[in-house]
Amino acid sequence: MGPAWLSDEEQRAWLAFLAAASLLERRIGRQLEFDADLSHLQFEILVRLSESPDRELRMSELASALFNSKSKLTYQIDQLEKAGLVSRRTCHSDLRAVWARLTDAGLRKLEQAAPGHVAAVREYFVDVLTPEQLSAIADGLTAVTRRLRPTTE
Repeated sequence: MGPAWLSDEEQRAWLAFLAAASLLERRIGRQLEFDADLSHLQFEILVRLSESPDRELRMSELASALFNSKSKLTYQIDQLEKAGLVSRRTCHSDLRAVWARLTDAGLRKLEQAAPGHVAAVREYFVDVLTPEQLSAIADGLTAVTRRLRPTTE
């Protein structure tokens, strides 16, 4: 016997998640493109690097933190490097390891982009929900992330 079909309430929750995730990603992406000439993924790369010691991370760690493939991340880092927002270096002790580092220009770009991004996240997500709904969403999606996160990390 196959898996049980979704109940009406389960289907309602699943479809609401799909619609909200897609619409949020599109709206946030447009805001970042318009305000800062960055994709949402590029913005998140800059954020992760800015929060790391010495503003740098191994590419493999960055890909894992962003739940992205190394090849997709490499393409985005290439674009950010061309724009002067990120630099790369190899590790002296492990030549296979490549580090991405946020440049001063990248930090300035992030500081310029952050207020509009936060305003959009507030307008389209945070302010729409009650504190209880925010807490339930955070708890629920954290459980989903735990289930899906690769165990090799």
